Amino acid sequence: MSLLVVGLSHRTAPIPLLEKAALPQERVAKLIGDAVGTEHVTEAIAVATCNRLEIYADVTRFHGALSDLSDLVSLHTGISVEELTEHLYVHYDNRAVQHLFNVACGLDSMVVGEPQILGQLRGALAAGQTEGTAGRVINDLTQTALRVGKRAHSETGLDRAGQSLVTAALELAVPLIEGGRPRRAVVVGAGSMSSLAATTLARQFPGLELTVVNRSPDRAGRLAESVGARALSLDRLAETLAEADLVISCTGAVDTVIGAAHFAAGGVAESLGHRVVIDLALPRDVAAEVAELPGTTVIDLERIADAEREGAARVEEGSVEDVRRIVGEEVFAYAAAQRAATVGPTVIALRDMAADVVDVELARFDGRVPELDAKARAEVANTVRRVVDKLLHEPTVRVKQLASDPGGTSYAVALRELFNLDPAAPAAVSRAEPVPAGEEGPASKEGPASKEGTL
Repeated sequence: MSLLVVGLSHRTAPIPLLEKAALPQERVAKLIGDAVGTEHVTEAIAVATCNRLEIYADVTRFHGALSDLSDLVSLHTGISVEELTEHLYVHYDNRAVQHLFNVACGLDSMVVGEPQILGQLRGALAAGQTEGTAGRVINDLTQTALRVGKRAHSETGLDRAGQSLVTAALELAVPLIEGGRPRRAVVVGAGSMSSLAATTLARQFPGLELTVVNRSPDRAGRLAESVGARALSLDRLAETLAEADLVISCTGAVDTVIGAAHFAAGGVAESLGHRVVIDLALPRDVAAEVAELPGTTVIDLERIADAEREGAARVEEGSVEDVRRIVGEEVFAYAAAQRAATVGPTVIALRDMAADVVDVELARFDGRVPELDAKARAEVANTVRRVVDKLLHEPTVRVKQLASDPGGTSYAVALRELFNLDPAAPAAVSRAEPVPAGEEGPASKEGPASKEGTL
């Protein structure tokens, strides 16, 4: 089996295309279900965030799986394969592992080093386990990626930037507000990004009049209570926007949630000075017409991405290099472990074969020496088994060590040839069940030019 990644992100696709590719969770579940239903894909998960849509798949054939996955992305997003081809990136085997580890560490994020991606990866794995599309291969790989991401944040200065999409957006927004400090703010939505926005606002601006608006009043109430805000249902959105100098919206709605009509005054109340509306959603929550209102600035993901590209020096270059070093070490270790694992079933099959030979020969011995008492027979049996174990111990330990080196997978083949093992025997060795998501254990230029295959 081999790992294949097919995806598009803010690094390879414009925001309008990412907006088309944004899928609700039920469509993501259908996407990965359809993926494992194709001929060449055995396992799959999808990472779907506001700035990426990626499928990680365990595949039997590269070109067949690539074609199937590209067609499925086109089918579920409504984007033609021809248009996707210009923006999809494809990674295979070790390059795919490296890409996932970079993603987990936040190196591939719009805001470098942001930690929210770890929760999004956990969610992708949990969805795959729920849908039955994440088996042992994808589970182990994703758990390892989560551990690598945690290591990058704990062992480097990556966290010193303290950035998220919310904080990056606020850095652009706050200087535009009268007095450099919002007085009345509204958060629209109650999901993870909206929760982060509400928490960040409450922490950075004590005394801020904060309102949480959501389609579900119960969810709005729980979030509002946690940050000392008031809660309103979505049908009361207009009444709170008119007096707000800062609005942050991030919902999962398919259509726009905030339009010019929601601002009853048609502009900004004189006492406010200037209003900033931050749209962190894909598809967009805020209609284009809002940016045309007097005294109003809209900051969306496209503007944040432009600002982050210009200010990429925020994260110390040394910290990024430290994370890249960690990723390199972990990719090498993962590849070595995978190579070593390929010989494990063969070693087990060899020991099973040896045990069968011992049993047959001991049965023959019992028939030839019937006068031997039980104690003597037991001693002979134990002696024979100890001899076989000692003869097999060093070769099997050594072959596992050799198999971990680059090119080491050939040692499993050599072992099967030397001992004339049944080719089906290693495949019959049972595999452990995947670890549930959240219980992690130990364990180039983007775009068309970097593709390791062609569509």
